This record gives sequence, structure tokens and C-alpha cells, in this order.
Amino acid sequence: MTREYNFKQIEEDLLKEWEENNLFKTTEEPQKEKFYVLEMFPYPSGRIHMGHVRNYAIGDVVNRYLKMKGKNTLHPMGWDAFGMPAENAAIKSGVHPARWTYDNIDYMKKELKRLGFSYDWDREVTTCSPDYYRWNQWIFLKMYERGIAYRKSAVVNWCPHDMTVLANEQVIEGRCWRCDTPVVQKEIPSWFLRITDYAEVLLDDLEQLKGKWPEAVLTMQKNWIGKSVGATIRFPVEDSTQVIEVFTTRPDTVFGVTFMALAPEHPLAIELAKGTEQEEEVQAFVQKYLTMSTKDRNIVDEKEGVFTGRYAINPLTGEKVPIWIANYILWGYGTGAIMAVPAHDERDHEFARKYGIPIKPVIKPVEGEWNYEEKAYEEEGVLINSNGFDGLSSEEAKEKITAELEKRGIGEKTINFRLRDWNISRQRYWGTPIPIIYCEDCGTVPVPEEDLPVLLPENVEFTGMGNPLEQVEEFVNTTCPKCGKPAKRETDTMDTFIDSSWYFLRYCDPHNDKMPFDREKADYWMPVDLYIGGIEHAVLHLLYSRFFTKFLREIGLVDVEEPFTRLLTQGMVLKKWIKIEKLLEILGVDENITLDELKEKVQKLKDEKG
Repeated sequence: MTREYNFKQIEEDLLKEWEENNLFKTTEEPQKEKFYVLEMFPYPSGRIHMGHVRNYAIGDVVNRYLKMKGKNTLHPMGWDAFGMPAENAAIKSGVHPARWTYDNIDYMKKELKRLGFSYDWDREVTTCSPDYYRWNQWIFLKMYERGIAYRKSAVVNWCPHDMTVLANEQVIEGRCWRCDTPVVQKEIPSWFLRITDYAEVLLDDLEQLKGKWPEAVLTMQKNWIGKSVGATIRFPVEDSTQVIEVFTTRPDTVFGVTFMALAPEHPLAIELAKGTEQEEEVQAFVQKYLTMSTKDRNIVDEKEGVFTGRYAINPLTGEKVPIWIANYILWGYGTGAIMAVPAHDERDHEFARKYGIPIKPVIKPVEGEWNYEEKAYEEEGVLINSNGFDGLSSEEAKEKITAELEKRGIGEKTINFRLRDWNISRQRYWGTPIPIIYCEDCGTVPVPEEDLPVLLPENVEFTGMGNPLEQVEEFVNTTCPKCGKPAKRETDTMDTFIDSSWYFLRYCDPHNDKMPFDREKADYWMPVDLYIGGIEHAVLHLLYSRFFTKFLREIGLVDVEEPFTRLLTQGMVLKKWIKIEKLLEILGVDENITLDELKEKVQKLKDEKG
């Protein structure tokens, strides 16, 4: 007698039983040891793929094992549901972003349930739902109250045809990815979060995560924050009241400055050239690079520049140095201007050689000689050609030269960070409306908390031209909460990284309609004990989540300093694979090799073969 194993029926019966009995529903049980396991939630693109399955299967195994071991486990799931793909679908096919998104969620949720993952679906969150994005707005207002959220002009990639801001990834060879129109750099008012106020603590607290997060992720975050200790130096412009301020980590090289270099976006770039023979050439050069995205600028190989016709004065030597505009100087990094020392910086050296600018060595190696005309000497050493500082080591000279700058009032010791404040403004529909109103009499007015959420209107036309919200009069036109006079709403929406910066806290109390979450419930479940997701989120998502957690701790909503105790970056599902026997054959080793030796051999092969 044969019996058929009807896996489809058996699995469906079990799934039904699990759901009816709320097998994976979780509540706070203080008498039990808790464990919060979380996978990064998906964007509802329409289908679950094998990358999702790999990620979620790991969390499922951990959750089931620990649950059977008697721990009180939290294992939730939700949807990172705002974003451009939904809006692009609306432009292309006319399907409203909400319908497109919720249809995809329904389909993907069925797929996840069919896979039998052990989620507490009662805690499901959907970031495009008003009961979630209301709290995005609430958190924004708390940040605004404390000066963390603020508005200023920012240079962005702008498509003059579609009349919209583009992310760097949407600029292809200087053109709009959608309409192929040349992109320009445009300055528009934007909303920012002052994440730089947290740079030091974000850097210091990485120490808590050593041994618990992958070393590569910690290194990427450290480099992204990019702490640099150096000096700010002010170079006056000859025959002018203007001053060019620079930040340098090498004040010991200040006597070797032979030119200044400004980013094309620098406010003085065109102004300095006015009335000089170089004015037209400078304007053309600046315009050329204003049409390039920062991403494209970063990959330009050839150094290019144009002389402004003006000179700056080295404040320590009194020497005149020419002021150039250079393509390798980026606005937004440091001050957008540098003191160029070709003898001791390879980029400056390449530029100087190309344009015939003098190369003046001021640091020599401790031992041996150096051909400064051939290559920049970028290491520390002993000072030469530096007036009264000759013979000092670079380390000593940095301190003494900085002290001299401070004494003369022409500079000071400075700690700088590569990290920049977070521009959260997006000129799109499918995102969280920024809860701000503009009144001619009262100025910038935050929406009162009792009026949240500011809802996205449904009657929106998607043409691909400009921000759809600007065209909805009943959304834009409102009254001032202070004086009651006619006013206008902010039409920018928030960067979708806002949604994912605190969703793990909402899972602790997903149905709360009075607060983002209850403090006691968050204190029970947080921090996340194991967080599983791709290393592609090593910087932005993880950094923003750490930033939000620290802010929410400041206002008394959570107690933890870090949101994720352990981080597992699970790797990617790739098409290429190789049998271990074949790998050993390629490496020329036998099966007795240790794992560490094997890793070393593989890395060496990768380095050699690319």
C-alpha cells in the first residue's frame, strides 16, 4: 500500500492551525527572558525573491529555536511602503501609488505566510499608513522644537524639464534618467535634520558594538562620520574684504601653499572673477560643472581648473597665491575651498604639474631623499622652508603652527566631520508630508500636534512634471494655526529613510494611537537582540536608526543608547557558485587546510584576479 505525501494540503492545514491559535502572537512577560529578533523589512515591490527568503529564513530559525528554549521572543514583520517606484508606476500606468502599494503588500504577505515564517502578524506596520506616518510627523515636530529640524537652501540635482529634484542615482551621464534632459545644479529651500550634532556620540558609541557588529560595517560608519582634527585658516583675498576659509588636517604644510582652489559651487567662484580677463572663462567652467551630479564629479579622472585672475594672501608668510576654481574640490566637503600644497598632496601635485604652478616642499622625510617634482610626499616628517618652524616634526609643528594662528587671530584648532546634516526634503507625492505651514504674517509655523496627521490627498494627477502636491489646491491652501489667516502648506515630503529609522520601536507597540509607542513596552523589548539584513544598509539606514534612537532617548521615549545589539549581514544570493573540491583544486591546497588559511588564500586570489 502506498500513501501520497500531500505537502500542499498538510502545509495549508498547519498554517491555518497556527493562525487560528495565534501561535506566534507575543505579549510582554516580565518574568521571562525576552529576545527580539528582527529582519530588515521589505519594500513592497510586488514579489518576494530569494534574497528575501534567505534573510527571513535565518530570523525564522533563530526565533523558533529560542521560543522552544523558553524565551519570550518578538519576531515582527512590516512594510517600508513609501518611495519612488510607486510614484513611477502611477506616472507610467495611472495606478494610484496607494493602490499599487497595498496590492503588492497583499500579494507579498500571502507569499510570506505560505512560507510559514513565524511572524506575529498582529504587530504588522505599514509606513504609508496614516497611523504610522502621523508619528513621523510627531517626531519631526519634536526635532523642530529642539532646533534639530531646520530649513535652509541646498544645492540639488534639478531636471528643468520634469521640474523635480533628482537623487545622484537618477542622474545618468549628466542627464535625467527619465527624460534625458541635461541636469543642472539648483539651490532650493530644503528641510534638514541636524545629525551632525550627534557626530561625536555616534562615533564614540561604535565602541559598544565591537565584536557584535561586522567589523566592515563599523569601519564604514566610522569613515562616513569621518572625524578629522586640524585647523581652520583664513586667507584674505588681495585688494578685497573677502576671506577664503579653509579646513586642513595638515597645518604643518601651510608654508608650502602655492595656490588656492575653490569648488565650482563656491559662492566666491564667479564673484572673484568679475571684472577680470578670466570672467567669461570662469563662468563657462562653473556652468559646466554645475550640470554634473556629485556622483559624476567623484569619478572624474582628469583634474581641470581655471584661474580667477585674483590672489589670496598666505596669512603666515604674506605671499600672494593665485586662486583657482578646480573640479576636484567638492562643495559640501569642508568649506568647499582648500589651501593647495602640491609638494605634499597628490591631487594638488597633479593639478600643479598640469597648469605650471610652483611646487614648494616644506616637509622632508626623516630618512632619505624625495623627488618632489615627480611625486608628492604625503607622509609626516621634518619641516623645511617654514620660517621659524624648521626642524620640528610634523606632529610638533601642527600644534605650534595652530597656536600661532590662534595667537594672530587668523585661525584656530578645529574638529571637523565628513558627516553632513541630513536633507530630508523630497519633491514627491508618495512620502510623509512635512507638517509645516507658511504664513505671511507669522512665518514658519509647525502644525499643532492635535492636527496630526497631515494627510496625503487622494485626488492627485501624476504627470512626471514637478511635485504633484503643489497642484492640489485644497492641500496647499490652509489657514495659519496662529493667526487664522490664509496660509500655505509645505509640499515637500520626507525622505523614506525617516520611515525605517524607528520602525523597530513601533513594533513594540504598533496599535498605540496616543504616542509613537509606550515607554514601558519599549523598555521591555529594546534593544533588538539580533538584526538581520544586507550590508548595503551599513551606513545610511543603520546610521539614521542610531541617530533617531539617541534623539528619542533624549526626549525620554526610550532608555537604550543603541538600537541593535547584534547585527548579521547575511550576504546575497548569487548565481555564481563553486564546489569546495573545485575551490581547493584551484587554490592548490588539500582538504586539511584550516578555515583561516582557506579564507586567506581566497582573499589573495580575489585580490590578484579582481
